[in-house]
Amino acid sequence: MMDATKDEEQLHDEAEEIRKETAQAAPEVAEHDHLAGLEKELEEAKSKALYAAAEAQNVRRRLEQELQQATSYAAAGFARDMLAIKDHLDRALAAVGDDLRADKTASQFLAGIEATARELDAVLQRHGVTRINTVGEPLDPHRHQAMMEVPSDQEPGTIVEEMQAGYMMKDRLLRPALVGVAKKPD
Repeated sequence: MMDATKDEEQLHDEAEEIRKETAQAAPEVAEHDHLAGLEKELEEAKSKALYAAAEAQNVRRRLEQELQQATSYAAAGFARDMLAIKDHLDRALAAVGDDLRADKTASQFLAGIEATARELDAVLQRHGVTRINTVGEPLDPHRHQAMMEVPSDQEPGTIVEEMQAGYMMKDRLLRPALVGVAKKPD
């Protein structure tokens, strides 16, 4: 088998030598060889150009996708920071008792704080920030963080208490909800 391959190579080399000798004596053979070489180079150049065009298109698509994501989620850090302010406003409003709500001056002050909290909610919603549903939902480790287990008659793994609200920005998690999860009673 090895001898057959060697013989083929030797024949090929001899044929190439004869072709070169003939090409020197016959200009049409030399012209044909030159034309064949140019056609081969042209095909290689076309192939490289197509590859370069495809690569450029892939790079352009990737950059467009990265730009779109950067634009969509540019405010994520700012929104996350604003959630701390929202938490403080919500806790302040929850701490106000009925006696302060009955006082005329305090009730006007509270109305201003409530209006600020509503406006903050509206701004967050306009930018795609939504609150994560918790109580009654099954625990989702991608959106909820279990802080404790609570003995309950509900299905184990069901959220029974929310300690801190969680938020999403479009399809990304801004902050997980801190929750208490049901477990079988002892």
